[in-house]
Amino acid sequence: MDWILYLKAVILGIVEGLTEFLPVSSTGHLIVAGSLLDYTGQEADTFYIAIQAGAIFAVCWHYRQRLIDICLGLFSDKVQQRLAINTIVAFLPAAVIGVLVASYIKKWLFNPIAVATALVVGGVIILIVEYFQDKKTYKPRVETMDDMSWKDALRVGFLQCLAMIPGTSRSGATIIGGLCIGLSRKAATEFSFFLAIPTIFGATVYDLWKSRDVLTATALPMISVGFVVSFFSALVVVRWLLHYVSKHDFSAFGWYRIFFGGVILLTWWTGLVQW
Repeated sequence: MDWILYLKAVILGIVEGLTEFLPVSSTGHLIVAGSLLDYTGQEADTFYIAIQAGAIFAVCWHYRQRLIDICLGLFSDKVQQRLAINTIVAFLPAAVIGVLVASYIKKWLFNPIAVATALVVGGVIILIVEYFQDKKTYKPRVETMDDMSWKDALRVGFLQCLAMIPGTSRSGATIIGGLCIGLSRKAATEFSFFLAIPTIFGATVYDLWKSRDVLTATALPMISVGFVVSFFSALVVVRWLLHYVSKHDFSAFGWYRIFFGGVILLTWWTGLVQW
């Protein structure tokens, strides 16, 4: 048993769980953490994909009653029907575009420098959006995700496609983008969580099928460790973030992105770290 590999699985599972639903890019953090831990390559990419499912199960567990309500009311409750339809509508753009461009993005943009650049740019965008939201004393058009129209959902779906660029952040694109189109912080955050369920599950199944040759019996124990750690750390973050957005804006995440991405770019430019 290689305890070093299991330690890496724990660390990366924590990174995934803590960053998946924050607007800071989980994929970007995993790429950077994997580079620092010297865990890269096809096996590492498959591991990163697999442990994302742990974070999504955390969302499913947190919203288990709402998911049950949707299933029970799918043919009788208009509110549950609307949320189900909106989630599907928002999922479609990423499903179509992802299949077309995913391989090119992985080939050219899955590296720490591209991630760091996207982190900084995304951080600046968050600060700009929050600045103007504050200036106009933001009054959301849509208070809850149950009030969203299918057009709102489709807009969020196209915004989510920006997250295919590693370092952009799926949560950041959907939450901050949601604010820009008139959603409240709570509506944008909760819908981002719900949209993550089909998006990340779909991407996980698709990528794992393509990488099935890498899924050997020896890789499963490490994946299992990362999955479990990701689940519990993500569960903490989901509950915390819903409380946080009720009292704060996202500026702190913007500054964090700029600092983190800036450190990576600075160490690369000075040659301190060979990314």
